[in-house]
Amino acid sequence: MMKFSRFWLPRNQLASKFLPEKNSNIKEASWFSNYSSRFGISTARSDSIKHGNYSGKTYADFSIFKGKAALTVSPVLPTFSRLDSGSSKVDRRGVVLLKFMPAIGQRKYDPEKKQLFALSATEIGCLISLGPAESCEFFHDPSMKSSLEGQVKKTLSVSPVPNGEGYFFNLTVMNSVQKTNDRFSVPVAKAEFAVVRAAFSFILPYIMGWDQVVKPQLESVEGERPKQREMRPDPDFEWER
Repeated sequence: MMKFSRFWLPRNQLASKFLPEKNSNIKEASWFSNYSSRFGISTARSDSIKHGNYSGKTYADFSIFKGKAALTVSPVLPTFSRLDSGSSKVDRRGVVLLKFMPAIGQRKYDPEKKQLFALSATEIGCLISLGPAESCEFFHDPSMKSSLEGQVKKTLSVSPVPNGEGYFFNLTVMNSVQKTNDRFSVPVAKAEFAVVRAAFSFILPYIMGWDQVVKPQLESVEGERPKQREMRPDPDFEWER
């Protein structure tokens, strides 16, 4: 079976060319099942809602904690701008944010040394369609096609474990200015990846803003006045932390 694929993905640009890639340096996964994953949700408390202190923003993520690092997956919805005609358009596309944190002890992780990787809609589609023996790799450079190109480079690779029971999520962040090279490796079990795949499939139309296109039409059918929900930008994007 052919193993693919490599994507060259700067921050706001996706190249359409696929390059074949061989898997290499896959680590042993004998300790794969020694650690558990946890689904974490952080929302406003119900008593805050009752007393009118609810800000309207809800936080939810899916976290996978392993021996050397932790991986947290969370959606960031798009933002919209209002046109003179009164309509709205996507101003900033949504992403799925991957947050990697290194372990500093047993079940302890350092959020101060976190690294972020924002998946675009096409990158999400690649992961959703990933076969059990396939791998993919994404490259991000915030200064692509500028004089600062190459100063900070992020590489996310997803490759199958040898026994076929999951994937390795590997992130490398090279910063030539700070002279740092951060590496993270999180083995994601088969069941954990099934959760990630289902969550990605569910959230994909929302980060594209398509739910806002359909919503006014549904409200019109129900006899209500069409409304456009106003989104506020999330500051915790990949390059703005």
